[in-house]
Amino acid sequence: MQTLASSLIVLALAALAGLSACAPQEVPVETRIANAAPAVSVRARGETAPVGTANADAADDPAIWRNAADSAASLIVGTDKKAGLYVYGLDGKVRDFFDAGAVNNVDLRDNVLINGVPGILVAASDRNDLAQAKLALFRLDPASAKLTPLGKIDAGAGEAYGVCFYRDATALYAFMVAKDGTINQVAIDASGAAPTGRIVRTLKLGTQSEGCAADERTGRLYVAEEDAGLWRFDAAATGSTTPVKIAAADNRNIVADAEGVAVAPMGQRDGYVIVSSQGDNAYALYRLSDESYVGRFRIVDGSVGGSEETDGIDVALGDFGPDYPQGLFIAQDGHNAAAAQNFKLVSWGDIMRAVVPQEK
Repeated sequence: MQTLASSLIVLALAALAGLSACAPQEVPVETRIANAAPAVSVRARGETAPVGTANADAADDPAIWRNAADSAASLIVGTDKKAGLYVYGLDGKVRDFFDAGAVNNVDLRDNVLINGVPGILVAASDRNDLAQAKLALFRLDPASAKLTPLGKIDAGAGEAYGVCFYRDATALYAFMVAKDGTINQVAIDASGAAPTGRIVRTLKLGTQSEGCAADERTGRLYVAEEDAGLWRFDAAATGSTTPVKIAAADNRNIVADAEGVAVAPMGQRDGYVIVSSQGDNAYALYRLSDESYVGRFRIVDGSVGGSEETDGIDVALGDFGPDYPQGLFIAQDGHNAAAAQNFKLVSWGDIMRAVVPQEK
């Protein structure tokens, strides 16, 4: 004869089993790949050393600084979102690490007036306080590859996720993308003894968002809403706050989550916006001039490993030396075999030859 306690246990277990049966089952990645639009294969030509946080989702977002005078001396800044910021050389070796705690995304701009002297300004989305987003600002020394902290700027309520710079004729801005889809445009002044910032306007997407990139030629901001797709906003501080959808996360061209975003500008108005289709380990390209879908690629195993479940990406065009003569594309690798996560380096020319062969 069952006791009351044992009967309650049986009922509780039955209820849990019912909930489990009703819960949506995750679609295997092989199925997501099979159902998605075709993607061509490219291979990375290099990779960074793994981040220091092992056995965790830690590496997240890269930013590229191109040394126009000496391409071999170019640098990469990447986040370990549980520990801080790394600086790598093009050889992938660690040049510096700054213990900044929980920083998620990163971006940089050259020729910014910092403490009265032009330099490279680095901004990371600081989420050490989950209730209050901040921008952590640093100067990057191109000679020593060292990061020097400049201070933090308030960037609105919520958990800091994505960040990207935008500069026009009047000011330098950082777009802070909060986890809930709120996007604050922060005007930054780093010219004095300590940096200052003020929120000049607020944009909004409906659900969790992160990756962003701005095209300074056209004044457009691109933001990925993870389960919805890729959106465009006016980047000007006086522009419209209404988002325009470029592409849906339709499980064909973009398989949720839509994550990292990067802009590859070509000519006066053309080029490509790239978005990480994290759900099927791919990257989708859209033409900037008319926002049409162009194609997709995956980074597969070669002399170094491929990339899977990519969060952040970045691209910079120009000569980066013999391995990257037309430009450099970098993607976070969410698996990286048995090692901790890292970043994969891909020749932009290889991507163009694979995806858009008529535009080598």
